Amino acid sequence: MSRKEFDASRMRRMKRVAGRHGLTILTAEKIKVLGQAGGHQVRDDETFKIVYGDIPKPFSASLDDIETWLEQLDAESD
Repeated sequence: MSRKEFDASRMRRMKRVAGRHGLTILTAEKIKVLGQAGGHQVRDDETFKIVYGDIPKPFSASLDDIETWLEQLDAESD
């Protein structure tokens, strides 16, 4: 496994992409403390509204979900 496949590396890369679009990736730390996988959601920096990962419940998006969503967002903006 290469370093770029580690979750921390993926998260840093996704945060840079999100930042270019004026977005922030949020992580549910409370869920991690309880021993479950922490979920994520994406917030618009200008309006502070959640734009992805809050349906069906808050912090419901996985890293894979967000990565796919950001790739689509990047493709649409090109």
